[in-house]
Amino acid sequence: MFGTESSLSMFLNTLTPKFYVALTGTSSLISGLILIFEWWYFRKYGTSFIEQVSVSHLRPLLGGVDNNSSNNSNSSNGDSDSNRQSVSECKVWRNPLNLFRGAEYNRYTWVTGREPLTYYDMNLSAQDHQTFFTCDSDHLRPADAIMQKAWRERNPQARISAAHEALEINEIRSRVEVPLIASSTIWEIKLLPKCATAYILLAEEEATTIAEAEKLFKQALKAGDGCYRRSQQLQHHGSQYEAQHRRDTNVLVYIKRRLAMCARRLGRTREAVKMMRDLMKEFPLLSMFNIHENLLEALLELQAYADVQAVLAKYDDISLPKSATICYTAALLKARAVSDKFSPEAASRRGLSTAEMNAVEAIHRAVEFNPHVPKYLLEMKSLILPPEHILKRGDSEAIAYAFFHLAHWKRVEGALNLLHCTWEGTFRMIPYPLEKGHLFYPYPICTETADRELLPSFHEVSVYPKKELPFFILFTAGLCSFTAMLALLTHQFPELMGVFAKAMIDIFCSAELRDWNCESIFMRVEDELEIPPAPQSQHFQN
Repeated sequence: MFGTESSLSMFLNTLTPKFYVALTGTSSLISGLILIFEWWYFRKYGTSFIEQVSVSHLRPLLGGVDNNSSNNSNSSNGDSDSNRQSVSECKVWRNPLNLFRGAEYNRYTWVTGREPLTYYDMNLSAQDHQTFFTCDSDHLRPADAIMQKAWRERNPQARISAAHEALEINEIRSRVEVPLIASSTIWEIKLLPKCATAYILLAEEEATTIAEAEKLFKQALKAGDGCYRRSQQLQHHGSQYEAQHRRDTNVLVYIKRRLAMCARRLGRTREAVKMMRDLMKEFPLLSMFNIHENLLEALLELQAYADVQAVLAKYDDISLPKSATICYTAALLKARAVSDKFSPEAASRRGLSTAEMNAVEAIHRAVEFNPHVPKYLLEMKSLILPPEHILKRGDSEAIAYAFFHLAHWKRVEGALNLLHCTWEGTFRMIPYPLEKGHLFYPYPICTETADRELLPSFHEVSVYPKKELPFFILFTAGLCSFTAMLALLTHQFPELMGVFAKAMIDIFCSAELRDWNCESIFMRVEDELEIPPAPQSQHFQN
């Protein structure tokens, strides 16, 4: 032991101050790199990389799988129920106010060089198109067979080329000779219907302006209306005809809704409102398109608040699914009644009136449903183009709502001021939003992951509730700061830090030596006195 101590002392005496500078500097550099990587990983994925690796790889090595497996076997029913609930909570919905790809999304890309849509979002749209615009009998008609493949194409130019090909084939085969009477020489010229879905694709992706898209949708309406009337007469002749009628109904509703949106974009708001009302009367059961949200936005543009209240009375029902448009529009109407005279100073002195209390409660209800919206309405975060799909109660839905409704809130005097003064009070009512809600179910924990898939990478996703920094980020930050300070002191005062390091090592070695000496002396006394070992009790023997 004494030889080891002397050799260690000789080794420490040979070390120069440069060694300590290099040691502390290298440690600071490595810990700094780890800190930067941990921070980047946390900002992108919302978790610590070291923590994730330790949980997924080190826990099985330490025997954590067996304990978890036993617990999982005891609570399998509860886990399956929670998984089912999380899947339903994180369902992705079609954005009822989605923009036009060619006339709006592509123009943004041409100007900024950024892609506003993610691959995941466009893939969901392709699945929607295949669900709404195709059926099993499409192979019987060449144009529909081409469009069935076109909806699956990833390349936009390939989809547009396929749509033109479908129209050309339809044009070539548009005139067929059909005998009027068997074994007769009298012939009739029969016109085949145009391919409505081809016009839809061209209007969505090839048209560079809303006016061009509207012209193509009008041609699609002419073709789609004819197909709908024919399939309506044959829908009861078999399952194949029933599927065709369902497809033709979806195509017709989609075309009319997009035509109404074109009219709204081009400033013909009253015409758009009439088209939406007629569409909702003609197809009252097709709620998957959420046409009432388009109607609410158009009515707010017309400042027809009584009509907006009538629509809310029908759709803001406890049995119907909620949305940010429903909740925040209801809050806007109640805020409109008191916002022009609202003053936080006066309210703190005299208290809130009944109307003001109703407005504040409506704002709290809306904020509890989607807490991301106020930052966009108050312009605390910058807006981007809304995606084609949204996650209810998530950041994607907040962007889609604020993109179209921010102007309506600005138009109501004092509404944004009332929102600014009251929206943060919601979080005092629900201190643990992931465990228990107040008016709605607990806030789903899966929104951040889904929103990162739906929103472009250049957008900073809003996260609720805010996550605390992981332990390993704080640990690496402290380690990096400590080693950087040691490196700086060693570089500035090399001799003093060298003496300090040697003194610390000597103290450590002397403590080890003292423990070893005490142990050796005790063993030597035992050998000289021949002290017998202490007898064990019966309890320990058993």
